[in-house]
Amino acid sequence: MLLSALLTSLALLSPPQAPDLRSAIQADYADHLAALFEHFHRHPELSFLEHETAARLSTELRTAGVRVTEGVGGTGVVGILRNGEGPRILVRADMDGLPLAEETGLPYASEAIYQAGDGTSIPIMHACGHDVHMTAMVGTARWMNANRDRWSGTILFVGQPAEERIGGARAMLGDGLYERFGVPDQALALHVSAGSPAGKIQLRGGLTASSSDSVDIVVHGIGTHGASPHRGKDPIYIASQIVIALQGLVSRELAPLEPGVVTVGSFHAGSKHNIISSVARLELTVRSDSDETREKLLLGIERIAEHIGRANGLPDDKLPEVIRTLESTPPTENDPALAERLLDTFTAHFGSQGLYHEERSGMGAEDFAYFVKTPERVPGAYFQVGGTPQADIDAAKAGGAPIPGHHSPFFRIDPQPSVTRGVEAMVVALLELMPAEG
Repeated sequence: MLLSALLTSLALLSPPQAPDLRSAIQADYADHLAALFEHFHRHPELSFLEHETAARLSTELRTAGVRVTEGVGGTGVVGILRNGEGPRILVRADMDGLPLAEETGLPYASEAIYQAGDGTSIPIMHACGHDVHMTAMVGTARWMNANRDRWSGTILFVGQPAEERIGGARAMLGDGLYERFGVPDQALALHVSAGSPAGKIQLRGGLTASSSDSVDIVVHGIGTHGASPHRGKDPIYIASQIVIALQGLVSRELAPLEPGVVTVGSFHAGSKHNIISSVARLELTVRSDSDETREKLLLGIERIAEHIGRANGLPDDKLPEVIRTLESTPPTENDPALAERLLDTFTAHFGSQGLYHEERSGMGAEDFAYFVKTPERVPGAYFQVGGTPQADIDAAKAGGAPIPGHHSPFFRIDPQPSVTRGVEAMVVALLELMPAEG
């Protein structure tokens, strides 16, 4: 019994010894990472426009001893940290913010505004934690470079643009990410989670994020006077039928336990009370948890749009157009063996009290899937770091103020435990996968 307790104690501390690693990361947070997080939070940029963000991330990585290449896939950043022979591991952090006006009241709240070419002013905010992800990646690079005796191999640090538009990973791969910098043996990423206990880790094997497809439907009609609808074809009426019929895809064509979402998020048509317009436009988001369900939904949307157009007497050259946009990603699935290995490592290092488990309650998506669902089939592990103090979670459960979710103008996390535990978990994962030679 005494021997078992001793072995358990040693497993929790080595390698590296947990208190030593933790205190080093805490010191780096106080000295450097806290200010870096606040900088990233104050200065968000929109997808594919992360020029200043990429420049700062590049500077931080270079200062940490990483060889950096900028402009990969647009604004993407790739850093290489070599340390002898061994595996090549990709570490991803996304960089972009969201078009939201921040309302958190934080002293370091974003006041960033993007001036669009048409004169529109667009407020920007980090409302999904990408500031945490970048800061944690910098902290990881700093620790790994300072402790080269603990590991061996090559780390590929990837600062990815446009995760919010689920296009940045594909853009970087299209720009030769793996051809230019090498195919990784494994790929890792973390995501901070509002509403989950701050400083705790969750990792599961298999499915971890849904697919997402943005679909446009252009419904063509024949414009006429609103008082003479029989002289034209009303695209608003036709599009309304399409909106209603689309709901049957999930409720009547998927099995009851097969998850799927078809949401019409935008419906634009017309210009005046008494004019039947010549066109209506719908914008959809489509979610699923498998490639098979994804294709079933997408083909179903095309079928419904086409045949409702036919049922309303539209000629073949006026049938609704269904456009699958470039904003799409397959489901993100963790490699089961890699996830099990890292979960054992996290449990040994943090103890069961340092982990949490929550069932998925929505169908959020992630384009990290592209880094692993390549022809090379890279094993990947994508894990969560809690970002909300337990006291706030308890208060919300007791009927207090609800915790704002991701993509909310009130989104906020506690940066200190989120960043430091994110660094610690990533370092522990890398040390497990990249043991020192000899």
